Amino acid sequence: MLDSVFVDVEFFLLMLFSIVLPVGMYGCMMWRRAISRKTVLLFGFMLVAKAGVTIFLLQRLAEMAKVSPSLLDNIIFASQFSVVLYFVPMLFAGIGVNMLSQVLMSHLADAERRFDRECTENIFTMRTTEGGVGLDVGDQAE
Repeated sequence: MLDSVFVDVEFFLLMLFSIVLPVGMYGCMMWRRAISRKTVLLFGFMLVAKAGVTIFLLQRLAEMAKVSPSLLDNIIFASQFSVVLYFVPMLFAGIGVNMLSQVLMSHLADAERRFDRECTENIFTMRTTEGGVGLDVGDQAE
């Protein structure tokens, strides 16, 4: 049993990055009532980075399973079954990219509204200072 990859540090890190960390992140996001854009951006980056670490650990465990005498290691990490294990990090990476794109789209929508408002205010102030719109001093007396 000591020759198995299930007792190596990499396996425990895989469990940490695949189960414990995502559950903690989602619990934190659901527990808070209001989340800033920076927090959502941070969670998105963390999910993408976590997916990368998980894929690295899966590849490392597959290499270790090939040289392990344990048949269970080969079945889980060095066979076609291992393809299923890659769906979890792909799911988290997809969710992280979706969170990043949502923050980017929200920021761009706000920037576009600010630009439109500033352009409207600039046009209005240009017309009033040119005398094209608004009352002159002589018009107020009438």
